[in-house]
Amino acid sequence: MSQPSTTTNDVIDVLDVHRFPEGPLEDYLAENVEGFSRPLEVQQFQGGMSNPTFRLSDGRGQTYVMRKKPPGELLPSAHAVDREFRVISALGPTEVPVPRTYALCEDERVIGTAFYIMEHVVGRVFLDPRLPELAPSERKRVYDSMNESLAALHNVDYREVGLEGFGRAGGYATRQIKRWTQQYINAKTDEVPAMDHLMAWLPDNIPGDDAVSIAHGDYRLGNIIFHPTEPRAIAVLDWELSTLGHPLADLAYNCLAYRVAADLRGNLTGDDIVDLGIPDEAAYLDAYARRTHRDAIPEWTFFLVLSLFRLASITQGVYYRGLQGNASDPSAVERKGTCARLADAAWALVEKR
Repeated sequence: MSQPSTTTNDVIDVLDVHRFPEGPLEDYLAENVEGFSRPLEVQQFQGGMSNPTFRLSDGRGQTYVMRKKPPGELLPSAHAVDREFRVISALGPTEVPVPRTYALCEDERVIGTAFYIMEHVVGRVFLDPRLPELAPSERKRVYDSMNESLAALHNVDYREVGLEGFGRAGGYATRQIKRWTQQYINAKTDEVPAMDHLMAWLPDNIPGDDAVSIAHGDYRLGNIIFHPTEPRAIAVLDWELSTLGHPLADLAYNCLAYRVAADLRGNLTGDDIVDLGIPDEAAYLDAYARRTHRDAIPEWTFFLVLSLFRLASITQGVYYRGLQGNASDPSAVERKGTCARLADAAWALVEKR
């Protein structure tokens, strides 16, 4: 059984593959982060398949979080910590719950890769979407808070927060199909027929609706910190894939737990979720539509298929990095076959239309 939840104080010793020179980092913090006090202690947050994340403690017991690029050869456009820093900083004054940011370092001479420093938000991270550790009333409020935070993000005017150049306005689906097709090809290890079908079908079925918002890109329960005791979102994390994009693509990705099981972390595909206090997909979509002033959620199948295709490509990249030995989590090599499973689920949706 997997751990149903964790806290943002759960850390381990730094993995050998992710070690870096701590002295230069300490010097950088002393010069660039107001209030930092020597000496520095570094520990690593466990889990996560992308940018390695560390808890930094200073001589006064103040804690910070550092996100850095992983070591080794990286796929093009991946692990963009500078984009993470920019979007989190821009969203700070809005209703979207994000950590406070302190500093971005793009000088690879300091620790070997680019990195940024942000607030250490203490709270809970729920790994199992069925929330077995909570009461039904709390489960409902957790999902409502997750829904509210996503709607708040999509209601932000990206121009007003200085993100007009954060991506291209319009054409998001076309760019996503191109990007994740190329990423899949770059990380391909085995033949996956469903991926070939999807790469042919998606470009020919792009909807005419070309709405634009800030898109998180990986919005899911496990990327949100909730209050230590209340079922309330207090920080959305992992903005590496954020851009200007279509809000319904973000929403579809958020709803994938209703369609497929996350590896070892449960799923919402059973018939009993309403009894558990968790809204079904239709109720979740209705709440989002109300909060974003939409009458309906159009072209839902396309956006679900696109999201599954993206996730299939992402997990193939995780597996590929695992084979190289530079993934953030050693269990990345266990993801063999996940790409095919997700692609098969996506193609099944196409065939059922």
